[in-house]
Amino acid sequence: MASLPFSDQEFKKISDIMYDAVGLSYNESKKSLIHSRLSPRIQRLGLDGFADYIRLLADESEAAEFQMAVDLLTTNETYFFREPKHYDVLESELISLKSKAPISIWSAASSFGDEAYSTAMLLADLQMSGRIGPDWSILATDISHRVLLSAKEAVFPQDRLRAVSPERLKRYCLKGEGPAEGQSMMMDKLRQRLQFGQLNLCKPFSGLGPFDVVFLRNVLIYFDVPTKRDVVNRVLATLRPGGLFFLGTAEGRVACDVPMLTVQPGVFRKPG
Repeated sequence: MASLPFSDQEFKKISDIMYDAVGLSYNESKKSLIHSRLSPRIQRLGLDGFADYIRLLADESEAAEFQMAVDLLTTNETYFFREPKHYDVLESELISLKSKAPISIWSAASSFGDEAYSTAMLLADLQMSGRIGPDWSILATDISHRVLLSAKEAVFPQDRLRAVSPERLKRYCLKGEGPAEGQSMMMDKLRQRLQFGQLNLCKPFSGLGPFDVVFLRNVLIYFDVPTKRDVVNRVLATLRPGGLFFLGTAEGRVACDVPMLTVQPGVFRKPG
């Protein structure tokens, strides 16, 4: 199959779209990576070239294709119950509270919602077993309007749910048939627990929190060092004293103004 031409201008347009929508940052050294990952998709769609695909990505009604492009360009794929040890820590923490008090959780870089819906499954199970009360909620935010539209639809390729137990799939997911074969939709009893909102973490915000738990995983890698510190400080201001803060394990410890206590790799506690 012939290689598709890919001009510097087309590279810049795709880079700009990805940066503006989801914060993915690509310098010129990544041009060949973008070309190699998107070319097969463009050819599979029967498009003439990158210019046609750029027009497709710029169309907000094409949320599913935009998700496909992000998935293709993201080295670390998104899926349910990613970094399962984090969910083990969260479960132990919530059980140890031995309280029916309200629980508020923030997925601060929620992308397509895999993390938020995974967390909702865990909390729904804990409520069903009587280990937490019925008053819990999850806020999921992202900079991209388009990925939030997809997250609200709550339809996922079944491969993304490969780490979800058969029992949870039965309790919380509807398996697609016919044209929807290979996809699963989250049930309403889970969807109604989530609230979605657009938020740029790089700019000051107010009116959020306090939260008992905050996830900020696998987004800081796209920021420079000063921006990382600013973002973490803003986010930690919404976390109650004693609350848990989750980063991607590979991101290590990020500098901030709050002396966070390490629980395990990627998991920190705000001093109480």
